[in-house]
Amino acid sequence: MGAPGWFIPLIAAALLAAGAAQAQGRQDPNLAHPHEVLTVKRDGYTIAGLVTRLPGRNELKYGVALFPGHPGILKLRQEGGELKFDLRGNFLVRTRRHWLDPETLVMVVDAPSDHWPTFYHEFRETPRYGADVAALVAEASRKYGVADWTFIGTSEGSLSAFHAARMNPELARRVILTSSVFVAGKNGPGLSRVKFDALRSELLWVHHAEDPCRFTSYRDAQAFAKRSGRPLVTVRGGGPARGGACEAFTAHGFVGVETLALKAMQAWIRTGRAPEEVAP
Repeated sequence: MGAPGWFIPLIAAALLAAGAAQAQGRQDPNLAHPHEVLTVKRDGYTIAGLVTRLPGRNELKYGVALFPGHPGILKLRQEGGELKFDLRGNFLVRTRRHWLDPETLVMVVDAPSDHWPTFYHEFRETPRYGADVAALVAEASRKYGVADWTFIGTSEGSLSAFHAARMNPELARRVILTSSVFVAGKNGPGLSRVKFDALRSELLWVHHAEDPCRFTSYRDAQAFAKRSGRPLVTVRGGGPARGGACEAFTAHGFVGVETLALKAMQAWIRTGRAPEEVAP
């Protein structure tokens, strides 16, 4: 006996949805996991995050908020029913699936929509930006039941993570700063003028010993870790590199040692301890 006529369109829709998910997963393996855009309306603009988690009913405990590097603007959007966003190659964006376990929710934080044209360092220091991030994280906490958040930034995203945590210590229990911008450039001051005593969250530095970017030198990472009195995880090895010195597929983006760097961060979140050095 054949399927009833009303059932055939449902089967076709399900097959199309499964095919679309498989195609997305081949293009971006992170999208093989359940994902959605969480958007919070503000005063005439929005702030959004790309949420990823494991399928099924998870007992979510940890939230990991990821702040990608330059320009920090994902432009999260739906076009023709398809998810669109930029910065797919960024270290934190391309590796987000490796954070997933039954207790962990991952959210990549976009720039506020009214700052998509420019997302200067100085804006990330402002109370308004702190309030924007707080609104997004609070909504994620409400929707998914997550109370324990770690803010993680890479390169210029370290500014976003640091200042968002500084202004929201009740939300961000921990901050991890990777491949951080330490010196001033055309987009702003970097971390050159931050005051570490203003940060109440726990702090971990993660940096590649051979980071080739002139704004994110390993020597500066050592100096800032010492100045802040917080631990530094030194990453070594990896490759092969491609692209410019400050781009994502060099030691600046932990190419070839991404999962080793992430495992050190995961250990610190769970135990408060991290190795001084990781290498293949």
